[in-house]
Amino acid sequence: MTDHPRRSVIAVVDDDSGMRESIESLLKSADYEVRLFSTATALLESDVVPDIDCLISDVAMPVMDGFKLARAVQAARPALPVIFVTGRPDLLHRSALDKLGYRVFKKPFDGQELLTAVALMLQTPRPRAPQS
Repeated sequence: MTDHPRRSVIAVVDDDSGMRESIESLLKSADYEVRLFSTATALLESDVVPDIDCLISDVAMPVMDGFKLARAVQAARPALPVIFVTGRPDLLHRSALDKLGYRVFKKPFDGQELLTAVALMLQTPRPRAPQS
């Protein structure tokens, strides 16, 4: 029997359905498993947080923004890599985000650059949540 490596699972949270689907298509083209969510709450209420390897989130979303989502997810998964995408770069303090290890992409962004960032973030070994 041949063991196949597990594909990395990327959660994408964006309230813009077109952006979600575009990022999904891009990630699937690079053979990632993708889980889509239209709100931060939808991700937090799902059972996928222990299984994801990277979070890509919009910054400006209703109810809970991407920063609060990242903090909530990283409470359960402290080393989880996070990438922010935003159409509102004025909301960002880029140097502070860089120090925290987050990557930030301004919409519209180059798809290959996003894929490169995901791959680099996934190369660093990170602890996974314990399986129950």
